[in-house]
Amino acid sequence: MLFLLLVAGAVAWAALTPDRYVAGSAEPGTGLPVVADGAAAARAVEQVERAVQRRDPGPLAGLGADPAAQERLDAVVANARAIDVVDFDLRYVEASSLVDADGRWRAEVEVAWRFAGYDRDVASTEMTVDLVTDEDRDTVVALAPVDGSGPGAGRSPVWLTGPVEVASSPTTLVVQAASSTGPDAEAYDARADRAVAVVERVLTGWDGRLVVEVPAGEAGLDAALGVEPGTYGAIAAVTAAVDGAPTGSPVHIFLNPDVFGQLQAQGAQVVMSHEAVHVATRAPSSGALPLWLLEGFADYVALRDVDLPLSTTAAQVVEQVREDGLPRTLPGQAEFATGATHLGATYEAAWVACLVLADRGGEEALVDLYDAVDGGGSVSRALRADFGWDEADLTEAWRDRLDALAG
Repeated sequence: MLFLLLVAGAVAWAALTPDRYVAGSAEPGTGLPVVADGAAAARAVEQVERAVQRRDPGPLAGLGADPAAQERLDAVVANARAIDVVDFDLRYVEASSLVDADGRWRAEVEVAWRFAGYDRDVASTEMTVDLVTDEDRDTVVALAPVDGSGPGAGRSPVWLTGPVEVASSPTTLVVQAASSTGPDAEAYDARADRAVAVVERVLTGWDGRLVVEVPAGEAGLDAALGVEPGTYGAIAAVTAAVDGAPTGSPVHIFLNPDVFGQLQAQGAQVVMSHEAVHVATRAPSSGALPLWLLEGFADYVALRDVDLPLSTTAAQVVEQVREDGLPRTLPGQAEFATGATHLGATYEAAWVACLVLADRGGEEALVDLYDAVDGGGSVSRALRADFGWDEADLTEAWRDRLDALAG
């Protein structure tokens, strides 16, 4: 029997030591390596595809390699029903290893899907798959939990890794791993709903469709985004294209529950609203924007109606100015790196720059500046058109504001 262990996205490369999967096992009596049975794997993958498309777990009966694997398979169908997954396609691509001494081998599959009512675009990504072969050459599929991640390992969609909790409103959808700690899906959805209202006060043309995915923890977040473990260890949330494509992909908020759950209520709402701005402006595809404008604008919208003094909302950058003096330039790419020191101060500094602009030209002019630069225009040209400034004028006014706050 051929057991196919389908591991969504970032599979456990560490679970199979290199000598086990590279060397391959020998066909009895021949000394030749066992060749992966791609046809059998493709048939099994088709069974999973049909079950999800029809919302019927029947075709999966007995397909799991063990009870836990069967439970995960059935959960995928239940998840698809609860979320209303459409345009689902699961396709076997190719084997990527020989069969090892335990019958294990590895392959790639391509998966596509869309959340009806919330995603306009279809996400499509490649996942790495573990398979297990025995002498009978039948196929059993099991979606196993994610154990690792990293470039080349693909992505691990939260709804494909195990049971999820789902909460929704007409404009928001939360998909949370059932094993995630912290608030339940309804609590996250309430924050998402408030975030939509916050964003719509400034960006009136947004249609307000917001999807929030909550993996089981930090490792699940890394796996969902296909990044190296620890990449977002200190980050509460990140907005990203679901499949990593620069354009034409759904854009969702991904939470790190290990960090987000430690925030006070008001801070958690600001983070959710900040990320909602990124969804509304499709920030992952905004490569033309300097990060001080992209992040500062998101904070401007998120903090616009928060009743807190500047001594609180700009506390970190004020402390940094008092310790190190005034910065000479607006924050650049390096200052926004996830592992950068004083990251909180960098975000606050960018926000203060947007406050300065709004004070100078008004909120509408700030929105126009963002749109113009996001559309490919230069910052200098947009500043002159809407504010009568050049970048040196903005930098000087920004430094003056920071000096006043610190003084």
